[in-house]
Amino acid sequence: MTNDTTAQHGELGDAEYAEFMALAAEEGFDASEVDADLDGHGPLPVLAIVGRPNVGKSTLVNRIIGRREAVVEDRPGVTRDRVSYEAMWAGRRFKVLDTGGWEIDVLGIDAMVAAQAELGIEQADAVLFVVDATVGATDTDDALVKLIRRAGKPVVLCANKVDGPSTEAEAAYLWSLGLGEPYPVSALHGRGSGDLLDAVLKVLPEAPPQLFGDGLAPGGPRRVALIGRPNVGKSSLLNKVAGEDRVVVNEVAGTTRDPVDEMIELGGKTWKFIDTAGIRRRVHLTSGADFYASLRTSAALDKAEVAVVLVDASETLAEQDTRIISMAVEAGRAVVIAYNKWDQLDEERRFYLEREIERDLVQVQWAPRVNVSAKTGRHMEKLVPAIETALAGWETRIPTARLNAFLGELVASHPHPIRGGKQPRVLFGTQAGTRPPRFVLFASGFLEAGYRRFIERRLREEFGFEGTPISISVRVREKRKKK
Repeated sequence: MTNDTTAQHGELGDAEYAEFMALAAEEGFDASEVDADLDGHGPLPVLAIVGRPNVGKSTLVNRIIGRREAVVEDRPGVTRDRVSYEAMWAGRRFKVLDTGGWEIDVLGIDAMVAAQAELGIEQADAVLFVVDATVGATDTDDALVKLIRRAGKPVVLCANKVDGPSTEAEAAYLWSLGLGEPYPVSALHGRGSGDLLDAVLKVLPEAPPQLFGDGLAPGGPRRVALIGRPNVGKSSLLNKVAGEDRVVVNEVAGTTRDPVDEMIELGGKTWKFIDTAGIRRRVHLTSGADFYASLRTSAALDKAEVAVVLVDASETLAEQDTRIISMAVEAGRAVVIAYNKWDQLDEERRFYLEREIERDLVQVQWAPRVNVSAKTGRHMEKLVPAIETALAGWETRIPTARLNAFLGELVASHPHPIRGGKQPRVLFGTQAGTRPPRFVLFASGFLEAGYRRFIERRLREEFGFEGTPISISVRVREKRKKK
């Protein structure tokens, strides 16, 4: 898709890039800012935040990402759900992975949460280890230090709950953990968080290697993540497309650490299915199993190019279904939605399912839908064309000249509404990247969210983009200085 000459400015060829920069200069945009908009949207390095329960990990996550998203409560062990957020510090973007509290030798839900922390460390490029400075290092902290050392990841030590100079002396005792300097921080009040993040950036690599795309051998198998909430039939579907029992599902939730990759012949091609099956819901471990499923879903999406989201059509669409679809969209993967157990549907259920789809999945109307039955093998032949359609949309690129001709017509026929006596205009744009398609528009003023959605809808009508999320960012021209 790309070659060496285009790598330094998104996916624009040299001639296209020169033409585009001339257009930007003519409209009064700063060249270095335009360059920054074209680049820097590869995979992000991952920082895992780990520590025993109730040391303030989620409060710290909210502090780092600058908004309140992680669930925070005064009792330990509240963090259950997945938990990866994009953050930025000193101009660098990275991903923050929040994990549940880690405990040694515990059963039930705590054991599940411990497994999350271990998986989080495996997934991360660097680890931020949080200790409660007011309590000091416990046996659990010592055990966690061993786990971090074994993983061999760079680590920064955070001494949390240091609300004033009097507590700083207590933080100094944490040198004894042997992880280097403890950074005294109050996640609640923000004290010391800047120094901590500076230290994090020093150990965090620039960006992890891209696991899909141009790094693949030419003609290598495409990577498909089979995702969905527990018990929607992921294992059955994988076994059905493989034509044999490949996946063994253990009754104990969380026994499989790494998703197993399966090479499967389907529709005359070899595909690599990244298996996230293997989760079984047990009543007393419900929330733990969901949390584990979410973390493994996140890990599988990182390795995949296309996500096949399996939904149980015989049941009402659950919040977890829509959340898993959102995870695939946010990860920037091509998406296919497969409605399983179609053989069990009567006319009434089909009617209600259509209404649920219209209401709950309105944001992903662009995703191809297939109705299948993993049990009977019904409509399995429709899965490959849907995956191929989604991948084609994911890799589509529109030349800059054609895009600007389209934008010119669009602005002329449907101008932005006038706000405060001014009418912002889209001046020009370019598609800076694919996988997923990423557009950068340059405008004379702020474009409302509704108008951006309108542009996306018209882009899809004009150019297809079936099965892929689209990213649109807008750069507003600064007021020109009077000469």
